[in-house]
Amino acid sequence: MAPRGGHAAAAASSGSEDEEVEEVGFSRSYFLAKEKEPSSAKKRARAAAAGKLADLNLVDEQVLRESLAEIPPKHEKEIDALTRSYKDQYRNWLFELRCGFGLLMYGFGSKKLLLEDFASTTLTDFTVIVVNGYLPSINLKQVIAAIAEIFWEQTKLKQKKQSGKKSQLFQNFASQSIDDIISFLNNQTSEDGDDGVCLLIHNIDGPALRDAESQQCLAQVSCCPRICVVASVDHVNAPLLWDKKMVHTQFKWSWYHVPTFAPYNVECVFYPLILASGGHAQTTKTALVVLQSLTPNAQSVFRVLAEYQLANEKEEGMPVSSLYTKCRERFLVSSQVTLNSHLTEFKDHDLIKIKKHCDGQDCLRIPLVPDALQKLLQELA
Repeated sequence: MAPRGGHAAAAASSGSEDEEVEEVGFSRSYFLAKEKEPSSAKKRARAAAAGKLADLNLVDEQVLRESLAEIPPKHEKEIDALTRSYKDQYRNWLFELRCGFGLLMYGFGSKKLLLEDFASTTLTDFTVIVVNGYLPSINLKQVIAAIAEIFWEQTKLKQKKQSGKKSQLFQNFASQSIDDIISFLNNQTSEDGDDGVCLLIHNIDGPALRDAESQQCLAQVSCCPRICVVASVDHVNAPLLWDKKMVHTQFKWSWYHVPTFAPYNVECVFYPLILASGGHAQTTKTALVVLQSLTPNAQSVFRVLAEYQLANEKEEGMPVSSLYTKCRERFLVSSQVTLNSHLTEFKDHDLIKIKKHCDGQDCLRIPLVPDALQKLLQELA
């Protein structure tokens, strides 16, 4: 007669085997059901799993900005006290500028008000030129030409004092190349009574200045006698813009950690908010800023295209050949090459879209609704 323990063990073994078989059967049924699931249901499941921010019903950007403006600021007293504490360093900053160094300010928070206060209260012996690097587009040649104009006016004034007659000399820096203007700046000598120029750059790491050509150009300008540079950076990778030579022998940066914790109210106007859809008002504002930075001829070419689009709303766009003909009639362009350079600039700034017409021609269209486009032309006038 077998012991009872043996029967119990056999019963337990049989029970565990049944449970394993049942579990395997359940798993098999689950995967078989998944295989038989309709493809549309699978697609819906995949779409739900791969949800995107663009699929959300986002609020209009202008509405979101207005709501953000109503949020009461915090720690105002502490921020003001921190900003005032930097005033004690103004004399040291001025001393380093006079020694030939450039000042580079970094740290969390907008440094715009801090740098402008430093310029207005301490840099009184300099002619200060402010460059807003946070703008989406900057004409760097105009900035360099403006510096050259300042030195040229000083030269004419000096000659007038020496001869007693008004100088008839004239220099058109706008028509010269950047290399020629920088060569002129390098020939300026420092004399008693002459004001130097301080180039104050808000966000030298801004989107319009991040390319190597712009940074090299600014580095060459910073080497010129009687020119000093004060700049701010906010991007974590800003130091990657410069090589060793630019940092130590051209800009000669003296780094200062000056966190202000002030909101980036001005700097962020041109950046779309993540949780907002691009409203027409914001798009129009951005387009206006870009157009105002372009030449008058480029603005006139854009106006010709905009007027055609408003008069022919049902058409796919304006053929390039038609635009060229109208611009030639108004003496806005002298050749197709000139027009193409304007169109490339428009396309780089997303001011126009180019698509093929049914007859094979390239057609141009401004991606704005008629009301927004009409408002843009009014503000551009």
